[in-house]
Amino acid sequence: MVKRLYNWVLSWSDSRWGWLALLFIALFEASWFPLPPDILLIALCLGATKKSFRFATICLIGSVVGAALGYGIGHFLWISPDGTPTAIANFFYDHVFSVDSFNNVGRLYDRFNFWIVFTAGFTPLPFKLFTVAGGMFDINFLMFMIASVVARGMRFFLIGWLIWRFGTPIKNFIDKYFNLLATLFTVILIGFTLLAFWLFGSGEDVAEPETAVVEQTISVEDNTESEIVDIDIETCDTSDL
Repeated sequence: MVKRLYNWVLSWSDSRWGWLALLFIALFEASWFPLPPDILLIALCLGATKKSFRFATICLIGSVVGAALGYGIGHFLWISPDGTPTAIANFFYDHVFSVDSFNNVGRLYDRFNFWIVFTAGFTPLPFKLFTVAGGMFDINFLMFMIASVVARGMRFFLIGWLIWRFGTPIKNFIDKYFNLLATLFTVILIGFTLLAFWLFGSGEDVAEPETAVVEQTISVEDNTESEIVDIDIETCDTSDL
């Protein structure tokens, strides 16, 4: 089944509508389609090397629109009003990804946000799982889209540049090592980012929380006199302000 689907995707590289197929495959891959658009992107770039960056741009546009589509599915169509998964959610659980994988991504979003979207977009991780989960777990949409554009753009334009620069001989290298190198690059990038935060943040003094006393007074008046009545004194931690 997967082999037939793979051959079907590749067959579009010989069609005049290959660029349009690339657009829609990239779009649907970001929400439910099982095969990555890289397959057709590489084939199209090899067939017309001078158009490599054009194909990379088409692939990026489709993938980013697909990411927004996946986010919308997770945000609007995942849970029914009674709190149970919808028919769409159950279809995804049965055919696209598991419930456990989905919930694991939700826990990752609680800690990493941008880096999770970036990692899924640049490495071989199933991007669709992270786009739908992003909507379901209601992560910041603007951050989500920025991470998608950066990660997918880096991936597709790197492929396009390699083929534009080296031509057919680079294909075997991309097939064998690209995903490994992309994963390694992501790990190094995240590692250096965390190291930078640790180095530049380690020298900061943590301010001791101060206690503010807030006094509320009310004025009680009658026909003969006025008096101030002190009431409840509340303390709050100014570090939370």
